[in-house]
Amino acid sequence: MESETPRPVDGEFHFPWKICYNKNMSRIEKRGDFIKTCMVYQLGVVKYGKAYELQRRLRCDRLKGAISDTLLLMEHPPTLTIGKSGSLENVLVSKEKLADEGIALFSIDRGGDVTFHGPGQLVGYPIIDLSHRGNDIHRYVYDLEEILIRTLRDFSITAARDESHPGVWVENDEIAAIGLSIRKWITMHGFALNVNPNLEHFSYINPCGFPDRRATSISQILGHKVAMDMVTDRLLAHFSEVFDITMKAGPEKYVRSLLI
Repeated sequence: MESETPRPVDGEFHFPWKICYNKNMSRIEKRGDFIKTCMVYQLGVVKYGKAYELQRRLRCDRLKGAISDTLLLMEHPPTLTIGKSGSLENVLVSKEKLADEGIALFSIDRGGDVTFHGPGQLVGYPIIDLSHRGNDIHRYVYDLEEILIRTLRDFSITAARDESHPGVWVENDEIAAIGLSIRKWITMHGFALNVNPNLEHFSYINPCGFPDRRATSISQILGHKVAMDMVTDRLLAHFSEVFDITMKAGPEKYVRSLLI
């Protein structure tokens, strides 16, 4: 991936592209390759609350046209998140049990039900302007699923969609969850791909609200651990292919300055 660094001016970061508006006050990115560029930040392990606030800040910046499309990749400490349509009934252990094991619990503004995040899971948060992609949410979900399916195929795993629910499945087991929030056509939240997580923690929930389904992972299917870097490299390649976009390593100092 190429790297491009914003110019610091008076202690702030300024990206080298211009934004203007047409007569209907719609945003127009003037730089030729602006809408063909996605900045990638690989952040390691980040606490969920900090990652959530980072997404909110970046979504505001994307809405203002201050940044290009962005993909955040990270892992989280053990965390349960419950989406807008979710229920605490799908958390199968007590809050005391979660606290004893150091598992955080958040109710958040994405779609979907309950999901587990933890070490060994590759979490991706695309901050993308869908107004450049036909304002098509269904296509966006389909494309995220396609990226995950192609990534898994590279590891000799055959995965598929479930037409009744977003995500990626190996037979009846969920290997990747998808949950989104989209406001003014800017995306937030994203996907979680199980690479080498502790699957025991998934027994604490009904994954995505399904009492009759389980979670699986790349390592469980293959019978051995897989390097996260290998999975990340393949996922980035397919992200670029599916979205027809150039992936560039973003300046880490910029995003680190937004982590609070």
